Amino acid sequence: MTKITVAKGDGIGPEIMDATLEILKAAGAQIEVDEIEIGEKVYLSGNTSGIAPESWDTIRQNKVILKAPITTPQGGGYKSLNVTTRKTLGLYANVRPVMSLYPFVETKHPLMDLVIVRENEEDLYAGIEHQQTDEVVQCLKLISRPGCEKIIRYAFEYAKQQNRKKVTCFTKDNIMKQTDGLFHKVFDEIAKEYPEIKNEHWIVDIGAAKVAESPELFDVIVMPNLYGDIISDIAAEIAGSVGLCGSANIGEECAMFEAIHGTAPDIGGKNIANPSGLLQGAIMMLNHIGQSTVAETIQNAWLATLEQGVHTADIYKEGTSSLKVGTREFAQAVITNLGLKPKQLKAVSFANNKALHLPKYQRKTVSNKVLEGVDLFVQWNDHDPNELAEKLKRITGKGIELTMITNRGIKVWPNGFKETFCTDHWRCRFNPTKGTQIEKSNIIDLMKNALDANIDTIKTENLYSFDGKMEYSMGQGQ
Repeated sequence: MTKITVAKGDGIGPEIMDATLEILKAAGAQIEVDEIEIGEKVYLSGNTSGIAPESWDTIRQNKVILKAPITTPQGGGYKSLNVTTRKTLGLYANVRPVMSLYPFVETKHPLMDLVIVRENEEDLYAGIEHQQTDEVVQCLKLISRPGCEKIIRYAFEYAKQQNRKKVTCFTKDNIMKQTDGLFHKVFDEIAKEYPEIKNEHWIVDIGAAKVAESPELFDVIVMPNLYGDIISDIAAEIAGSVGLCGSANIGEECAMFEAIHGTAPDIGGKNIANPSGLLQGAIMMLNHIGQSTVAETIQNAWLATLEQGVHTADIYKEGTSSLKVGTREFAQAVITNLGLKPKQLKAVSFANNKALHLPKYQRKTVSNKVLEGVDLFVQWNDHDPNELAEKLKRITGKGIELTMITNRGIKVWPNGFKETFCTDHWRCRFNPTKGTQIEKSNIIDLMKNALDANIDTIKTENLYSFDGKMEYSMGQGQ
């Protein structure tokens, strides 16, 4: 008997969770449920995290949570509990299988069978944002080598376990050469350790287009957080319905299983919702806790039910479907079919499923880091980069000089174009004069001089080389 934490969530959450648990019980799943309250009610009670401390204790004790969709109230002051849970518990791998159920669920892609492995803890989902000037806000994109190595190695190990033949990496490293560039670099490094598995890299925009047009080209796709979030929903939708897909969130200590769709409050409590997405998450949970026989029984019964044309409203189609049913009736149909296997769709076998045991991240040798300059970000409301440059030149100290000004990334000084639209947010780059070495004390002096000159400094970024390689971006047009 395995004790699991259950959160019924908001909107359609309670009814799809009840349906899912009923199926698991009927199939003989050896689970004991600890239910917790999270989501909208907790937020609106005054707890801005959406979860009580004792609920965290329950999750950490049981190590496994089956979670229905939850609502994060809109507006400032509320952070997404979904993101918080993944990051707090170290659930670094989001795994989303997407498979065509053609011809029983309508799709233009009958051969689709892929798995998206999405990094779950960092990227833009770090949620570090600031308003810096009247006109500009900033969001920090954080990509770490440990984060890259863990998720990419997981993707290859998953492909190896599931006998899949290829792992594809999506990034935008033609533009984000440092952040996405690191993800691509680590992918190439780790791919060499798995010569039996094909590997390839796509720029994410054309990759997304290919997923939408020819998903059968892909097997396992690994990518940073934001791209994975978007493309997994695209993949689920073109397979037939976002409501059919579940996901696993896997960490070294804990795991969370869920549907990939939202709370759909407009149909909550109406016995309309499709419980399939959460059921798929629950099946992944059963595999994770070593109850693969029960997982296999439920999955085959679910496939047989879809094959019989017993469909909820989201996938019901005249001529293909035989019976339109509600949430509870669909669950009963799956229960009735326990022990059956599909006749046309491919029956599943989870006999060889075992938990993946990945090595812990090994930290690399510390690089030789050399300070090469500083970017001083300032608010300047006159919108003339030449005037700003003249003002900044007067604050430079000994051994340091202004070398570039950019606005929204594009170089506007020296030799900028008058056609370039400028906001009030300027990146001003200072480098050491030839034959000198910049020190952090020079940066402090520079900031003090800016303060004395009434220049509104809003942020600084030190510029470093690592082992002799420049590891900071040039200005666009530089």
